[in-house]
Amino acid sequence: MAAHVLLVEDEVNMAKTQAKILQRKGYEVDTAGNGREALHLLDRAAFDVVITDLKMPVMDGMQLLRAMNIKERGCAVIVLTGHGTIESAVEAMQCGAADYLTKPCNPDELLLKVDKLLETKRLREEVAHLRREVRAYKKFGALIGQSPSMREIYGIIGAVSANKSTVLVTGASGTGKELVARTIHQKGPWADRPFVAINCGAMSETLLDSQLFGHRRGAFTGAIADHNGVFQTANSGTLFLDEISEIPLALQVKFLRAIQEKEVTPLGSSRPVKVDVRIIAASNRNLEEEVKKGTFRDDLFYRLNVVPLHLPPLRERREDIPLLIEHFIATFSTEYNVEPKKLVPEAVEKLVAYPWPGNIRELQNVIERMFALSRSREITLADLPGPIAGFEEKPVNFQELAELPTLEAMEKSLIAAALRKSHGNKNEAARILAIERQRLYRKIEKYELEQRDLRLEARG
Repeated sequence: MAAHVLLVEDEVNMAKTQAKILQRKGYEVDTAGNGREALHLLDRAAFDVVITDLKMPVMDGMQLLRAMNIKERGCAVIVLTGHGTIESAVEAMQCGAADYLTKPCNPDELLLKVDKLLETKRLREEVAHLRREVRAYKKFGALIGQSPSMREIYGIIGAVSANKSTVLVTGASGTGKELVARTIHQKGPWADRPFVAINCGAMSETLLDSQLFGHRRGAFTGAIADHNGVFQTANSGTLFLDEISEIPLALQVKFLRAIQEKEVTPLGSSRPVKVDVRIIAASNRNLEEEVKKGTFRDDLFYRLNVVPLHLPPLRERREDIPLLIEHFIATFSTEYNVEPKKLVPEAVEKLVAYPWPGNIRELQNVIERMFALSRSREITLADLPGPIAGFEEKPVNFQELAELPTLEAMEKSLIAAALRKSHGNKNEAARILAIERQRLYRKIEKYELEQRDLRLEARG
């Protein structure tokens, strides 16, 4: 795309000559006869470089510079000045001009200065982009962790953020399902579009119907005006549905149609409305079990389970706990406007050993509590909540362990059983085990499970 240059010059012939020089080089050029005209053009379009004379009627170049500084224009400015007014050029540079030329200016010199400013602008934008990329790589948005399970999650997020595939996020309460959904949205090309979140388990059926699909005035008692549901509010963006398993069966049919047909019918209306949203659903329940129990439609489950993403509980990624502690300390130091606190090693060890039934949310609350209650810069064991400070891991009974099969043997046996049940269909076996296909392939390779071994094991 050609760079856009604004040429501000009251001498018509001079303006035409300079415009032709720039256009021959491939630049897109607009002209203005004074500073006031230039400001009008700057309000309507984005320019990369402004070239302005200093001596002009109505509004001169210096006044234009000051007005541009007030409005925080991001384009570079070259000022044109006569031989006897170099002092004015220096003053213009002090007011924010990037460079100056004396009139009449040499065409090659004019092009050289414009090229130089555009190259500087390009390099600054590139550095800013690289800084954003580095920040995103370090924390992958707001997600924290470098454990193998988190790296696998980052890989899935990186893949799906570039498209509008439906994602089903599972995991216990407090593991960060909404944060994952927001990260997928923010890393994608639709980051500037709406992100709308709704908890499906917090409303009655009628209210949930209205919140999802909208209603028309008079559709029910209290419906005094038309209301757009979250599908319409999130149009062209992302709709995050937490606790998806709580949608009543009667509404699941309507919900399935909304996904399939990309349209919703508000309560009290017979006319469907077209919508285009990416769906990210989340559940802390096993939806396959809910399907077996008859509380969740199997066709809706398969529509949602296009890209499954499971968040492990915090106790299964303990190596990330110190990173999370550091993150929350930095967060609450800023929020409470205090110097960062330091945890003694014994306190960190207790926090890492604790099983965290409430997951990341519980850890965050514990760190905030310590900030609220402790006046010291150092947090010791005495500052930890009682259940955490007094937590002791049970000693291992090695005699009992000796009588149990190893974890690897149990895992191999489970995978073999799933493969037998699916008659060797690896996709079906992965579904039975509720793991990714790629992970199943790695396990099959690790345990060297071939069809011959499965037949022998079945006969044994």
